[in-house]
Amino acid sequence: MTTLFETTDLDAAEQMLTSTYSAMRFTVSGDRHLARIARNTVGPVELHHNTFTMQFHIEADPMRRLTMGRVLGGSFSYRCGSERCDNEPGDIFLLARPDDPYQSVNIDVDLEFAVIDPPLLAQVADAGPGRPAAAFRFTGFHPISAQAARLWVTTYDYIRDNVAGTAAAREPLLAGNAARLLMATALATFPSNVIADPSIEDRRDAHPVTLRRAVAFIDSNAHRDVSPGDVAAAAHVTIRTLQLAFRRHLDTTPGAYLRRVRLEHAHRDLLAGDPAHTTVGAVAARWGFASHSRFTAHYHAAYGQAPSETLRRR
Repeated sequence: MTTLFETTDLDAAEQMLTSTYSAMRFTVSGDRHLARIARNTVGPVELHHNTFTMQFHIEADPMRRLTMGRVLGGSFSYRCGSERCDNEPGDIFLLARPDDPYQSVNIDVDLEFAVIDPPLLAQVADAGPGRPAAAFRFTGFHPISAQAARLWVTTYDYIRDNVAGTAAAREPLLAGNAARLLMATALATFPSNVIADPSIEDRRDAHPVTLRRAVAFIDSNAHRDVSPGDVAAAAHVTIRTLQLAFRRHLDTTPGAYLRRVRLEHAHRDLLAGDPAHTTVGAVAARWGFASHSRFTAHYHAAYGQAPSETLRRR
């Protein structure tokens, strides 16, 4: 569901920005004053589209959340400590850091961005051996490469267009998958201190017992919105160990194995469904598949027919 706020009242705009993001001081120049803030929730992540038809300066307290996105129009500059970032249309940015205050200058700016609570990143990546989730830290405000920037745009647009604001966003598995996809993309897009390569301990612990624990957990909890972090915790290992164990012993990934299990559940639902009341789209969304075409492709590869054919066999 989309939450929309729009006003030409500067006091109301400042109050909305403060309640939505963090306490801030708002200084406006000129006589054009339009602020528009649209928000969608996708699982634990929010997608925002903010348009400001005015020139203004902000001094803001720490947001305590991560904000990253794209400039669609206007100009958007901000300073965090001694670091300054100037952004123009098309630029991908990470706004400040959760614990740092910042200042920004905005001229007729049009932005779309994701808002993420930092601890959620522990669902998709390890901070490193012996390091708590709080040790996660992004080390730069712009993408590591042009390819990484394109990946962010593609992923964000896909989730915005296919999940956010649709009935599908009410399905816990689908919304959770979409949110974690965006979080994983953020880690792949912006420089950080996250350690991706398996350690010696990870390699040692990626044994068959780890795999059996993980598989048992997935098989029993595929109907729940589980993350790689949940599976790793159930197997008593790190996410890197979990990934290595699946590659080493099953030549797949934890995510692919979970998708296969959920595909089996979708298959059973289609077999038991009534074509008069059951739709392929509803079954796909229930089991975490946002894209009808991708669900159909996975289903056909597994069962040799389209899901609609299975449903009509009743």
